Amino acid sequence: MNVRAIAAKVLNQVVEKGQSLSQALPAIQQELTPKDKALVQMLCYGVLRTLPRLDFFCRSLMKKPLTGKQRDLHFLILVGMYQLLYTRIPSHAAVGETVNGAKALKKPALKGMINGVLRSFLREQESLIEQADQQPALLYCHPSWLVKRLQAAYGEHKAAQIMTENNQQAPMWLRVNARFHDREQYLALLTEQDKQAEGIDNNDNALCLENACDVYQLPGFEEGWVSVQDGAAQLAAHYLQAQPNELILDACSAPGGKTVHTLELQSELKQMVAVDFDEKRLLRVQENLDRLNLQATVIHGDASKPEQWWSGEQFDRILCDAPCSATGVIRRHPDIRWLRRDSDINELVALQQDILQALWQKLKPGGVLLYATCSILPDENDLQIERFLAATSDASLIPLDSKVSDSVCQRQILPNEQKMDGFYYAKLQKAL
Repeated sequence: MNVRAIAAKVLNQVVEKGQSLSQALPAIQQELTPKDKALVQMLCYGVLRTLPRLDFFCRSLMKKPLTGKQRDLHFLILVGMYQLLYTRIPSHAAVGETVNGAKALKKPALKGMINGVLRSFLREQESLIEQADQQPALLYCHPSWLVKRLQAAYGEHKAAQIMTENNQQAPMWLRVNARFHDREQYLALLTEQDKQAEGIDNNDNALCLENACDVYQLPGFEEGWVSVQDGAAQLAAHYLQAQPNELILDACSAPGGKTVHTLELQSELKQMVAVDFDEKRLLRVQENLDRLNLQATVIHGDASKPEQWWSGEQFDRILCDAPCSATGVIRRHPDIRWLRRDSDINELVALQQDILQALWQKLKPGGVLLYATCSILPDENDLQIERFLAATSDASLIPLDSKVSDSVCQRQILPNEQKMDGFYYAKLQKAL
């Protein structure tokens, strides 16, 4: 099947039907060659990163939009425009293959229309680009509601930087399993395979690859020597600082990266409990545990209603990786900005409050709760913690890293800070 048509079908599933890219893309890639699989992925990610600009160009060149059963052709046109603007594919090949995609989508009668729109775009693109650049939502390819929230939180200049970083491709991060190698030892194994990587301060397990690769090309991946996890997400296990014989809860744990990392760093826990509301994603937690030969109690449950699954023993430490807007990982999941709505934020904030209050009751006096999100919106992060502290008399902020004398109690990481995803951490202790 025509690769451009496949990309158009995936985009239609995501934008029109609300399916996440991480679900829609693998489902349709299974029977493709590695080369076609990579091209479909590049086209889908690229169109979603630049969606409002491409939509604007398309609307400007057509008398009326394509709707209903013809909507997949709209996304086929966007795929063609993306190639013309952002790839090295020759114009004649980009136009030709995209036009042929109409036949693959069983609408061959509209090949002429698609050809005309793309050729008009080639002639008028300079003027159209100039018009698009006058509108922030089109310049930065973010929905207007998110542009406003970022500008309110960070100011126009910083917000522009954040949105620019969101439009870049995220690097591939590795987490070295400390049970087998330290970071320098594993870096030497990568070097032997001519793979370049670099580490960062205050994270002894993290390596950022210069060029992404298939996980099975990584030394010892199947043996559990290494896993793929962003550098910011890896900080959770370091900040949690689990100790021997402690009972630990990883709430909202799927897909399990933080669960297994905690176990890699501390093998003498009394018990690790991993809870998640999404039963399908919870399977990933068990898969990660199995691959790494680690043990945890995996529970399908709602973190905001622990009485439904709690055993009765209070936890020494809780990792509350709260459901959030995921606005810190847009560069890795470009569909987030089109699947989220402004109204979602208040709903998420309320859910986070419920989870925090519910889990706090299951924490031992003197125990520690690490609050984490992959959001960069203050309502979900520092303002959320302010509200919680104001309402919870036995809670106080403590340093994230007790090994560092000047350690801060809260940390907002912005996209591409030390090449990491956007993330937020706050560490709370319950009074004795």
